[in-house]
Amino acid sequence: MIKQIIFAAVLLLTLGILSYSFYRIYQLFKLTRPAFKIADTGKRLNKLFVVAFGQSKIFRWPYTGLLHALVFWGFVVITIGSLEMVVDGLLGTHRALGVLGPVYDIIIGSGDVFGAIVLLAILVFIIRRLFLNIKRFKGVEIKKKSKQDAILALTMIFLLMVSLLGMNLGYYGLAVSESNIEGIYPVSAFLFGLLPEGMSYSQLYMIHEVNWWAHIILIFLFANILPYSKHFHVFTSLPNVYLSRLTPIGKMNTMQDVKAEVEAMMNPDAASEPPPEELGSFGVSDGEHITWKNYLDSLSCTQCGRCTSVCPANQTGKKLSPRKIMVDTRARMKERGYQLIKEGKDATDGKMLINDYITEEELWACTTCNACVIECPININQPELILEMRRYLVLEQAKAPGEISMMLTNIENNGAPWQYSPEDRMKWAE
Repeated sequence: MIKQIIFAAVLLLTLGILSYSFYRIYQLFKLTRPAFKIADTGKRLNKLFVVAFGQSKIFRWPYTGLLHALVFWGFVVITIGSLEMVVDGLLGTHRALGVLGPVYDIIIGSGDVFGAIVLLAILVFIIRRLFLNIKRFKGVEIKKKSKQDAILALTMIFLLMVSLLGMNLGYYGLAVSESNIEGIYPVSAFLFGLLPEGMSYSQLYMIHEVNWWAHIILIFLFANILPYSKHFHVFTSLPNVYLSRLTPIGKMNTMQDVKAEVEAMMNPDAASEPPPEELGSFGVSDGEHITWKNYLDSLSCTQCGRCTSVCPANQTGKKLSPRKIMVDTRARMKERGYQLIKEGKDATDGKMLINDYITEEELWACTTCNACVIECPININQPELILEMRRYLVLEQAKAPGEISMMLTNIENNGAPWQYSPEDRMKWAE
């Protein structure tokens, strides 16, 4: 009974802190602008299963992709066992889901095998992080904290797998001595055979209990670290894939305020809704101007660098890094958002997302080829945000490269991008 009380207290503390962290993030979402309507459930579920659960984009990099996919699938299976631990901890039961019979054998057996696979994969990832000079792990946006986050997360996952296998090993030894085994444990049974012969019941019980508590406390601790680290994608990547934009890649968003205003002028009777009394700002200049999907993208970014590694602008030496766009957006939204919550909508700190975080040079370096969108394992859309910031520069600040300004002037005067009169507009083809 004491174990149940202690477990319940730890669980309540964990859920309380985690709820507070999620509430703070929810407050920031409330500051964002609307995005698209969430419809087409069938298409979204298809993306979720193919891109997220199927890890289809991960395999564009076969070797590391396979390791990451195994870690992901392992976590999905092991999470079922973790939920069983919560039930056991609260009710004082042991292997509560054992009543599932053969299904339980498959779940626990898979979890035992995946525990070893994930352990080895994490060792490879740690070696890559610490000892290999991998270009995509570098960049001006990769701060010291990001590197520490990565090592901390990998270390905690490593310890989670060690404690999982230790817990299973202890249970297997106890169950064998009592001839009462729930589930199958191929890896733990092998490890048990490596232990010295003649281990007592109390020793095996201690191995099980120490690892059981270590595993569940590591889970609770890890869950509360995630909202404050770059690994928050553990929570947000699946929702982000489900909420992917279903419109063609590269399609610019319609400015709804302008659309309503034009419809009202062209045909007041056919206007879809009354135009706003005052038009909002065009595009994005700061954190409060982004949509909820832009912010979800920034929270979901794993900082893996796949987007930047395929960006033609970045590869030709320009300052643009699609990963940096997401990292800076998340950082600015956190800074600006909590200021607005604390001081009100008129608060200012003299900084903006544009120029103070993301330079105009970076924005205009983008070719909108959408290679980053295609490459991203969780369907983050970086060009959408880049285009909105460009839209702000052009429509609000009248800032654009000379070539674009000339093109816009020609369209305004001649109805075409070229410096010919409308009658001579086909001269460009000669």
